Amino acid sequence: MVYVVEMDVNIPESWNEEKVADYITREKACSQGHQQSGKWVYLWRVAGKYSNISVLDVEGPDELHRIVSSLPLFPYMTIKVTSICKHPNALKETMI
Repeated sequence: MVYVVEMDVNIPESWNEEKVADYITREKACSQGHQQSGKWVYLWRVAGKYSNISVLDVEGPDELHRIVSSLPLFPYMTIKVTSICKHPNALKETMI
């Protein structure tokens, strides 16, 4: 199943620079691991916001939740998930 996942990150203002840097480093490693596995197909930054729009191709909602909740910043995100499927008018078989 293919999902579009919009993630808005809300790091607590009380965190010091070292804690923020640690989370960002771990977040990068975790998300890149999922990208290398082929499950996290696309990752785009939303200009002007601490947000991203991603496309994940996973077995189903349980795997999607496992991947997204593995992110270190998961507790500090507002997440919107949209399940997508092939459109009958699309010229390409698949976008992935």
